[in-house]
Amino acid sequence: MPVDAFSSAAELAAALRARRISARELVELHLARIARHNPSLNAICTLDEAGARRRAREADAALARGELWGPLHGVPMTIKDALETAGLRTTGGHPPLKDYVPAHDAPAVARLRAAGAILLGKSNVPPLSADYRADNPIFGRTNNPWNLERTPGGSTGGGAAAVAAGLSAFDVGSDLAGSVRTPAHFCGLFALKPTERRIANAGHIPEPPGVPRAVRHMNVLGPLARSVEDLALVTRTICGADGSAPDVPPMPWTEPSARLLKTHRFAWSADFGGVPVTRETRAAIQKLADTLANAGCRVEERNPDGFSFDDAWEAWGEIAIAERAATGAERSRERVAALNATLGDAWAVARGSAKGVRATIGDYMAALTRRDHLIATIERFFDQWTRSSAR
Repeated sequence: MPVDAFSSAAELAAALRARRISARELVELHLARIARHNPSLNAICTLDEAGARRRAREADAALARGELWGPLHGVPMTIKDALETAGLRTTGGHPPLKDYVPAHDAPAVARLRAAGAILLGKSNVPPLSADYRADNPIFGRTNNPWNLERTPGGSTGGGAAAVAAGLSAFDVGSDLAGSVRTPAHFCGLFALKPTERRIANAGHIPEPPGVPRAVRHMNVLGPLARSVEDLALVTRTICGADGSAPDVPPMPWTEPSARLLKTHRFAWSADFGGVPVTRETRAAIQKLADTLANAGCRVEERNPDGFSFDDAWEAWGEIAIAERAATGAERSRERVAALNATLGDAWAVARGSAKGVRATIGDYMAALTRRDHLIATIERFFDQWTRSSAR
């Protein structure tokens, strides 16, 4: 089976292991596409051609010796410019960091390199990953490969544009408020926000180096890719305990046992949290639900029992902004003002954010307690829907 720049990372890795393509050929393929398409996309803000070529030669030499570095041996990747990369500029889109070159990789980056992935460069972001676009004073704006007049979303917008345009096999970004999921949606990709504390957040900027870590909840590193298989491949590579992150437990990656499709239960919703969807989106979800039901699965359209989406939005806003305000109160006030100007007090997330910017430590603890109750409600719902069907 031939491979090209739009093959999945898993397909590229298999082709490399089978010697149907070399790492050097694969890197050159992607560098050629970057040279052709990146000037209009501005997806990759810092390119390391020399480093990628050197690593590709090393990858090919290793395979020739019968040495396999790992499941991503020779696969080209990009990394969000908010994750530290040793020896390669990492700016976070933040002008004071325009010349910052880390001495060490973020743990997630180190694990990907150890698994054999080859870093092509860094993908563009908004300043300190705090916007739903990828645009900053250092590198400018990233454009959507499907329509250059549109945004690819954010904050991992450069990564999404790069993967969708075949400039990279996959990217790893971060997600507090949809920062991998939104650009994946805008660019036609797959993305995953893994379970909190599954992956070490060390080496991640929004807090500039040397500033105490404030964003302690809800921010998670996660992949963007062209297949669900790739999401699993990348996530299991970067997850797990790390000495730099004592809050990440030593939880092993386990694969669920195979089950007949008809033994699964599915709850679905086209208005999760009251967010409207297009007629086409609802029709597509309904079609999938009908297909699963016809296959013998138990399928119901419903939202979690006893779960308040308004309470969740408000708690999210209060916690997220309170934590960001701990190291940048003025910037947090600006974000809240912009959010309120766009949404107004009628939206729970805006109300919560306004509380967060002026929250006391007592207010913050109360918001975390409300979050605990919301999580418990969702977990009870999951308990009902992850057991095998009695059919």
